[in-house]
Amino acid sequence: MARASRRITRVKPRHRLALTTQYAVEQDGLPSRSQLRTWVKSALRQDADVTVRLVGAQEGRTLNRYRGGDHATNVLTFVYPAADLLSGDIALCVPVIEREAREQHKNPEAHYAHLVVHGVLHLQGYDHERAADARVMETLETEIVTGLGYADPYRQTENG
Repeated sequence: MARASRRITRVKPRHRLALTTQYAVEQDGLPSRSQLRTWVKSALRQDADVTVRLVGAQEGRTLNRYRGGDHATNVLTFVYPAADLLSGDIALCVPVIEREAREQHKNPEAHYAHLVVHGVLHLQGYDHERAADARVMETLETEIVTGLGYADPYRQTENG
């Protein structure tokens, strides 16, 4: 008796996302709201209320002081305790991200996508303080970013 073959496809569960986007800088070439939504959702593993704010160098430096730094950094994530929903803010420092993209010879859009994914993973408890944790986080980032159609963010380019 012949058996009918069944193709099993994995369906990624859809998680509810309440996303607020804030542009504290005005500049051409910034990611659109729909791009930010796509990137956040690609890394989301649970329902969430997230704000993504694109900031300048001064605000980036001010925000990083909450982390003990006195300089602007590419992405900062702030998680807020909520009873039933993941909640937090992701701050993307535009001048730092654009400088890094130039220096590392990366597509700026791909670099923004990577850092949004990185921030969303931090929101969900991933970190890179220990080598083993960094490997886990970097593997996830690579899978998600390449799944979005961008290059592996950790692979060096010929020029970078």
